[in-house]
Amino acid sequence: MENTIKKVALNDKHIELGGKMVPFAGYNMPVRYSSDKEEHNTVRNGVGVFDVSHMGEFMVTGPHALSLIQKVSSNDAAKLVIGQAQYSCLPNEAGGIVDDLLVYKMDEEKYLLVVNASNIKKDWDWINKHNDMGAELENISDDMSLFAVQGPKAVETLQKITPVNLDEVKFYHFTVGEFAGKKDVIISGTGYTGAGGFEIYVKNDDALEVWNAIFEAGAAADIKPIGLGARDTLRMEMGYCLYGNDINDTTSPLEAGLGWITKFTKDFINSENLKKQKEEGVSKKLVGFKFKDKGIPRTHYPIVNESGRQIGEVTSGTMSPSMSIGIGLGYVEKEYAKPGTEIAITVRNKNLAAVVEKLPLLKK
Repeated sequence: MENTIKKVALNDKHIELGGKMVPFAGYNMPVRYSSDKEEHNTVRNGVGVFDVSHMGEFMVTGPHALSLIQKVSSNDAAKLVIGQAQYSCLPNEAGGIVDDLLVYKMDEEKYLLVVNASNIKKDWDWINKHNDMGAELENISDDMSLFAVQGPKAVETLQKITPVNLDEVKFYHFTVGEFAGKKDVIISGTGYTGAGGFEIYVKNDDALEVWNAIFEAGAAADIKPIGLGARDTLRMEMGYCLYGNDINDTTSPLEAGLGWITKFTKDFINSENLKKQKEEGVSKKLVGFKFKDKGIPRTHYPIVNESGRQIGEVTSGTMSPSMSIGIGLGYVEKEYAKPGTEIAITVRNKNLAAVVEKLPLLKK
């Protein structure tokens, strides 16, 4: 691992805004500007902007683009129409997950893959290794900035700076158009907060102007910059997986509750084994839970049953800013995966009562 920490295009802007910068996935990133709780509530109730330019972007083009994507990803990209995006994962040969990603269909023979920052090199090498059909690949990660503008006031804010009718850009759809006076901006109805909003992909050269335009447009809605701390609590309330925590090289997409993006209508890497696992059933499952007792669950805390036997482990945990209770995700033996099941989390040698909940943990 190189020791050089990379910087996003707006690194200096975040410092100027008072962002507390920390190394994250090889990048210098703002973890918070004010407080995680305040920023979390801004996104749930108003509008906030995350600079997630550390994410990776690969263009896959040419007549063999779709067959490469179909081979390396679990979801069925043949179902996509131009202007549609899809959540998917890259299964490995051992039953685990290389990464989770978004697949955008830009044109008939042109796709954009958006991958996790920590996995850019790993994913790039993996996809190239399996490209025996001659698809064209380009890693554009270092040329692009990505802003997630999230919250119930995101649409009214962004509508001020684009001629595109944002009401027509449905969830998991996108358009390429004019935005903040810049051409060819990808305006995507995606996000990892559950609060609604858009993700805006711009060239680095345009990043500062676009960022400033978003903040000008959002001034009336009291728009704020949001750090990675709140991004984590927001996604946990929704029960969205974080690579490295809830999914990794050893977790099966079926165990992780990602059966809905694992389509056996086609062949893909390790599909035979995963199909067999689906038929035989998994032995453990990723579940969401809420605390009944006071306390905060953290990664790797044991999950136990009523008699105190360990039945699993917490993979993500926090104090929910929206609900003011401890919440989390974790793998449990499948007998304990049903919503309503009473479990306990061992916090500092004490077993604190919790209950398995249907996702999302934060109900609308």
